Amino acid sequence: MKTRHALAALAAALLAAAGPVAATGPAAAQAYPSKTIRWVVPYTPGGITDSVTRLVTQKIQASIGQNIVVENKPGANSIIGAENVAVAAPDGYSILTVIAAHAANATLYAGKLPFDAVKSFQPISLPAIAPLILTTGLTFPPKDMKELIAYAKQNPGKVAFGSSGIGAAAHLTTELLKQTAGIDMLHIPYKGTAPAVQDLIAGQIQVLVDVPSSMMPHVRGGKVRGVAMFSGKRVQGADEIPTIVESGGPAIEASTWVMFLAPAGTPPAIVQRLSEETAKALALPDVKERFAQLGIEAVGGTPEATGKFLADEIAKWAKVITTAGVKPE
Repeated sequence: MKTRHALAALAAALLAAAGPVAATGPAAAQAYPSKTIRWVVPYTPGGITDSVTRLVTQKIQASIGQNIVVENKPGANSIIGAENVAVAAPDGYSILTVIAAHAANATLYAGKLPFDAVKSFQPISLPAIAPLILTTGLTFPPKDMKELIAYAKQNPGKVAFGSSGIGAAAHLTTELLKQTAGIDMLHIPYKGTAPAVQDLIAGQIQVLVDVPSSMMPHVRGGKVRGVAMFSGKRVQGADEIPTIVESGGPAIEASTWVMFLAPAGTPPAIVQRLSEETAKALALPDVKERFAQLGIEAVGGTPEATGKFLADEIAKWAKVITTAGVKPE
């Protein structure tokens, strides 16, 4: 009897010394967040990734009553920023934004990274999809996709297309076009969209695929030609641009997208809370209006749907990467 009393007293003393037990499950979500959330964007400020993140997190911040600090950590095709969050504590206070390059990295850098593009993260939400637009220089003879494909077939390897970098959605979409249409074009990778646009305007390259928010100001300014949108229907905010099928090309739909991820092991209740807060933000009229101006489609979706979307994208681009023989920088 004395032994049992002694053990009980010892257990009580240990519990008191350990302090309060951390909340888990629904209780964790109710207590969350209790401090500033760090949200990492693995690209420079100003692009679609940064713009969507800042717009949505401003609304989430107002809803949850805690600060969200967006940190830009560019470099190595998003790998530096992704690693920073992959190794962070899975407590809901370090969140990552990725785009389509993340799905390509899963194949391009398979087994070569200090983290796994899939296993190191827990999907939260897919807030935005942006269909890609194909543009050409004004001195390039073809005026639509039908003429471009015919010209490329007559001049194999002589049409140069730019991209914002190896493995970017724009690069892989153009590789998919080459494979589908049976044409040969020369890839010129750049470190970002801006220098590629300047060379397109100057006639150093003939074709450039990117997001409407980057290209439409130049199309409307008469500096480049908007040929086709890689979408099944015309895009709000750029509805003067025909779909690729309307322009005489193959039925290819391709986009870049914005996805929110947490470190693997983050409590499901916290992941669900962030997913629901994202959906609430996307439903706000001013967010919808801004997305329309940028040619972006608001999506949202559950963590489970987001995970499936990512898996499908990885499989899709793995096939393109393997067929084209794309190698990382």
